[in-house]
Amino acid sequence: MRLKINTPLAVVVDEDIDSLRAEDATGGFGILPGHAPFVTSLAISIVSWRTASAEHFCALRGGVMTVGDASDIKIATREAVTGEHLSTLDSDVLARFQADADSERVEHIETMRLQFNAIRHMVSRLKSGADGGAFR
Repeated sequence: MRLKINTPLAVVVDEDIDSLRAEDATGGFGILPGHAPFVTSLAISIVSWRTASAEHFCALRGGVMTVGDASDIKIATREAVTGEHLSTLDSDVLARFQADADSERVEHIETMRLQFNAIRHMVSRLKSGADGGAFR
């Protein structure tokens, strides 16, 4: 099998592997050679894979994973950090990814709030103009 992990800026991993473990919204799962093709949305998590020589890890900030006909596995993610020590990735990187996601959620909510207030203001100005008032 061939694993490729891509971010918008780089190819993080491109290597032959024997097996893979990942996590989506339904929980953890594994991929072995001959797996059926499918697509899933990955959670903020750590993907692990085995080669003949070792086990490898990569922290992902979510993403989309596809498994092709030839068991080619492709992962597209916003951010990925590889490492050989699971504990470091788990404690440092995943915590940062989760904090970043929480921050973005708050920013998105604030942006939506500003947009709704602007729309409300425009509608009220249009109504006052339609009632015979001067539109300013």
